[in-house]
Amino acid sequence: MSDPQPPSDLPTPYPCALCGSTDTRLWHVETRKPLVGREFHHCLKCQGVFVPPQFHISPVEELAIYQQHENSPDDLGYRRFLSRTLDAVLPWLPERAHGLDFGSGPGPVLGIMFAEHGHQCSNYDLYFANQPERLQTQYDFVTSTEVIEHLADPLPVFAQMFACLKPTGVLAVMTQKPTTLQAFSHWQYILDPTHITFYRDPTFDWISQHFRAPIVHRGRDVIVFQSSLGD
Repeated sequence: MSDPQPPSDLPTPYPCALCGSTDTRLWHVETRKPLVGREFHHCLKCQGVFVPPQFHISPVEELAIYQQHENSPDDLGYRRFLSRTLDAVLPWLPERAHGLDFGSGPGPVLGIMFAEHGHQCSNYDLYFANQPERLQTQYDFVTSTEVIEHLADPLPVFAQMFACLKPTGVLAVMTQKPTTLQAFSHWQYILDPTHITFYRDPTFDWISQHFRAPIVHRGRDVIVFQSSLGD
């Protein structure tokens, strides 16, 4: 089956949520409940996909959804899920490294898993561990699992995470990546109302170039950048 044409090839009035480019196009209009009519726009510069602000839910609604998450260190399935990030980061760490789990959520588990490997990991979360002083420290590693798709203004958040890295420290982000429009239009991932920004492989290349942070691991859903401040 050939990839369907986007709804419009005309420029849209919405700049890209990530890179700010105005060279954007309407990519998909959702027809499934509960998000019928929600628009998804595609940036021709960084290849990201984003939802315009008028379709975003409120912070109160967003928090209510996050509070429904039940993440437990005893959940072996959840541990297997997080292990993809853990395994991608461990080869880049010195002994007894100290890291930050950015967006750790209501039941932080990844920090426990790093501790089991001899590394300390602090937690930061806007809603559940809002301790901004932890953002004033530099770490050997920063992880952000299933966070960046929730960001309405991702660029300053990426800047904050990179600023938290020591020279040659690593930043690992975990998110699902859209491929073709055909796949995107049937993707269950976009039916979560808190998912508003989506990153493709060229999008991560743009981030790498913008922050001068080479990609040292590129997995199906995990990307690891290395700070170049030590160069």
